[in-house]
Amino acid sequence: MHDDRERVANLLGATALAITDDLLSAPASASRLSMSAAAALIVLRADPGVSVTELGRRVGLTQSAAVRMVDGLERDALVERRRTIGNWTGVHPTAKGRRTAGQLLTSRTSQLTGVLDGLGDTEIRQLGTLLAKLLDGLYQGSGSADRMCRLCDRAACTPDGVECPVGAADRAAARAAAGDRARTDHG
Repeated sequence: MHDDRERVANLLGATALAITDDLLSAPASASRLSMSAAAALIVLRADPGVSVTELGRRVGLTQSAAVRMVDGLERDALVERRRTIGNWTGVHPTAKGRRTAGQLLTSRTSQLTGVLDGLGDTEIRQLGTLLAKLLDGLYQGSGSADRMCRLCDRAACTPDGVECPVGAADRAAARAAAGDRARTDHG
């Protein structure tokens, strides 16, 4: 069994690397954006108005790198900063930015569905179940749903009321943390 576990882990690593290589080239072929900038547009499409700092956190950039990235996206007319209450400024995609994010998601989806072409319907459902389980475990290790899902097509993840496994793990962790706080407050 140990040999099977190592073999499957190795196969998973090779698969993950091959898919990652393809996905890393998607922003370059769909646009002239870096992976971080592409992720930022996709994040903003789903959650417009986050701060530069929060956007950087979600795409894995330092605050200063996030500022530079947003400056570049703004120069390209893909995003705009909007001042709201006090000194708080949110980043919003422009119409061009939303279109570009849609193109990026379409390119990503096309590449990923192509990976599944060699599988039958039953195998795809089984893989979906296994991936949901793996994502739950990965969430437990990272605790960052926003970061894990920065390139996700949220509509594709939750068709017909299907629950996103990362979102479910995030909500369960939040409930557990709230329960822990309540026990500490009353204990």
